[in-house]
Amino acid sequence: MADPAAPPRRSVLLIGMGVGDPASLTHEASAALAGVDVLFTIDKGPAKADLNALRAEICARHARPGLRVVEVSEPDRDRAPDDYQAEVRRWHTARAEVWSRALLTELGESDRGAFLVWGDPALYDSSLRILDDIRARGLVDVAVTVIPGISSVQVLAARHRVPLNTVGGAVHVTTGRRLAAEAGGQDSVVVMLDGATAWLDLDASRWDIYWGAYLGGADEITIAGPLAEVGAEIATAKQTARARKGWIMDVYLLRRRR
Repeated sequence: MADPAAPPRRSVLLIGMGVGDPASLTHEASAALAGVDVLFTIDKGPAKADLNALRAEICARHARPGLRVVEVSEPDRDRAPDDYQAEVRRWHTARAEVWSRALLTELGESDRGAFLVWGDPALYDSSLRILDDIRARGLVDVAVTVIPGISSVQVLAARHRVPLNTVGGAVHVTTGRRLAAEAGGQDSVVVMLDGATAWLDLDASRWDIYWGAYLGGADEITIAGPLAEVGAEIATAKQTARARKGWIMDVYLLRRRR
């Protein structure tokens, strides 16, 4: 007999959708999407309408006809808080509450729900943490299956035809916010979530950079070279692209010069 005090159970897939090119969806992800009953999407606002269009194209190619799509609102977030960690915790808590309500009201116990995640769910994406929080707080007993996807980091290395690591060397993955504090002593640094131009704060004479934006999309941009020579060019390209589209997704590899 089921425990009446137990939280309701739901089944959810986190499907890595790659970098946005429908062709980059893996066979595993395609098969998983074809078996979904309800797809939950996050409303990112009109500035990212082209991302929504790419997601719709992926669903048209790979999902079952008539797939029910439920849009989940995105709680507000302070992008320049005094306490970054505290603000992220608050935002994650708010997201967990919104997601749990959607799972309870829009997904039946026998249904399979899914969220499509840009890139790979394990790399700088909060979806797994949100679902873990929902389960830990007893809001919903969520059974989560993760389908890996091709990340922007993999596509970056492929576009520039460069390995991420040196021979026998480590690869350090960090954010733009933390780059200046963590680059010292590293040979290869992958930087994600750089809302500014953190590479400009480094000693440019010591690094080569391999940069890419909108990887996998029609607006893809790639620039590479010694940081001292192309750092300012990349900063200008990023500013121009963001002004034109209203948003930007970029990633870069820094390799210490020998």
